[in-house]
Amino acid sequence: MKILLVEDDYNLASFLTKGLTNNRYQVTWATDGEEGLALAEAEPYDLILLDFYLPRLNGLELCKRIRTGSSLIDHAASNREAPILVLTGQSDTAQKVLCLDAGADDHVVKPVDLDELLARIRALLRRGAMRRSPVLCWGDLRLDPSNYEVTFRQQVVSLTSREYALLELLLRNPNQIFSPNRIIERLWTTDDLPTEATVRVHIQTLRQKLKQAGAEDLIETKHGLGYRLKPQEDQYSMAQG
Repeated sequence: MKILLVEDDYNLASFLTKGLTNNRYQVTWATDGEEGLALAEAEPYDLILLDFYLPRLNGLELCKRIRTGSSLIDHAASNREAPILVLTGQSDTAQKVLCLDAGADDHVVKPVDLDELLARIRALLRRGAMRRSPVLCWGDLRLDPSNYEVTFRQQVVSLTSREYALLELLLRNPNQIFSPNRIIERLWTTDDLPTEATVRVHIQTLRQKLKQAGAEDLIETKHGLGYRLKPQEDQYSMAQG
């Protein structure tokens, strides 16, 4: 699932990005409120995690603008209803009230306990799942972000957290070609960067597991460019041939 993180503290953002990525979330990081708003206006997210105090556009104003949604383009309009979790520096009631009145769904007091944050994120995503179906489908392949389950023709496909994140990235962006470098930018943290060869190994093992489940030729290699999901009509033609 995709999380937009808006945090100007580099150390905290790195800590959160690593913790969220290790728990199978795809994280996009913005360093100030204006950048966070621009990202929210352009791309849909399953949850938005932002700091109360932000440069250029503070967290409360950012929250209000996302909830208003007047500048969100069509395919990002769902961000108006996306869960928003605010990181606050104080535990007093007044700050909590400000967050909730601005449109936030919950808050976490800094210093952040990762286990508590993850539990609150899971709770917010469960509520969101009741309002909209999160299941991603591609032919007979299904990925359910609410329980991290991947199935092909109702048979569970066992994937590592990295393979799962890679498949989810492709399913959420079925018409996009992802180069190894772009995959690294989306799925790895800056202090844990792999080589392009490592990405190719993950692609290969993901393909093998999908093939073993009966889903052959799902991922297409565009030589010199990267990888994408093979168009479903191409898969159908090959199956009929």
